[in-house]
Amino acid sequence: MITVFLPCRLGSQRVPDKNIRNFAGIEGGLLRIKLEQLCKVKAIDSIVLSSNDPRVLDFAAKYSDSRLTIDERPDELGRNTTTTDELIQYVPKVISEGHILWTHVTSPFLTEQDYERIIECYFEKIRIGYDSLMTVLKLQGFIWDKNGPVSYKRKHINWPMTQNIEPFYEIDSGVFLSTIKNYVKFNDRIGRSPYLFEQDKSKSIDIDWPEDFNFAEKLYKL
Repeated sequence: MITVFLPCRLGSQRVPDKNIRNFAGIEGGLLRIKLEQLCKVKAIDSIVLSSNDPRVLDFAAKYSDSRLTIDERPDELGRNTTTTDELIQYVPKVISEGHILWTHVTSPFLTEQDYERIIECYFEKIRIGYDSLMTVLKLQGFIWDKNGPVSYKRKHINWPMTQNIEPFYEIDSGVFLSTIKNYVKFNDRIGRSPYLFEQDKSKSIDIDWPEDFNFAEKLYKL
């Protein structure tokens, strides 16, 4: 059983009303896009939309899909100070069994076909020893921190070919897929052996800042 957990808290500070404001001329914005995508995924058994935003709750109530459940999240779990860890610990209170696909409205370029592929891949990897999955963006280039390069060494060659650099992986927050047992056992939305599902750069776009919103709008219109 696959249950989607879709969190949409009230009061984003960096991008005000990003979940529900018009996006690329679409009323209901990112929330509408995501709900319409998820409702087309046949592999999904239920969708739990969790929010403390009255506008999000009212908008979602218009959908007739019987798989959609609206969770009016407590305000203390929808503040700017609420940590992801606290929200993870809340999930078993609203979902009691099966596999949980945690996703966000802020990943508008993940389509219903992508979700189908990710779910199929997840079960394939579970059979060979992985216990969870998360989507990532592969970073294969000249990555530094303030002290110098971290993805390669300049001891033998200053600027190696990028294809010879060991890749890093950035978690793009598109999908986290795991069992409810892992949530309870580890207080985490992944297990101890997650499979890293590589995505194209456009699929990995996560709207977190105003410039992300503006860029994603232009790309979506194309």
